[in-house]
Amino acid sequence: MTFDAQITFLFAADLGRADHFYGTVLGLPLTLDQGSCRIYRASGAGFIGVCERPDAVSPDGIIVTLVTGEVDRWHERLTEAGVPCERPPSANEEYRVYHAFYRDPDGYLVEIQEFTDPRWDG
Repeated sequence: MTFDAQITFLFAADLGRADHFYGTVLGLPLTLDQGSCRIYRASGAGFIGVCERPDAVSPDGIIVTLVTGEVDRWHERLTEAGVPCERPPSANEEYRVYHAFYRDPDGYLVEIQEFTDPRWDG
C-alpha cells in the first residue's frame, strides 16, 4: 500500500492574508478552494492546506519546509515582499543543508532548504 499525496494543514486567523502569502508571495498554485480552507500545491504530490480558524492558530513547534536549489533567489524574493526573515541563508553542517527561515502571516516557521547531502534523492 502507498499514499497518493501528502497535505500539511495549517490554521490561519485571516484566510485572505494567508492566501496572499501562499498563493501570491510563494506563488503556490491553488488546487482546491473549499470556502474556509484552501489547498495549494507545493510540489508534485505535496500540498499545503490553510483553513481559517482564528481561535485555533498555534504555530509553535511547526516548520513548513520547502525544498529547492534556489535558496538565495527565494531569500531575495521573500525579503523584497517584506516577509519577516528569522535567519538568512546559511549552511548547516550537522544536517548537510543550506537553508533560511521566515514567518508566514500567522507566525508559522517556513524553511526554504536545499539538501547538500549527496544521499538525498528526493
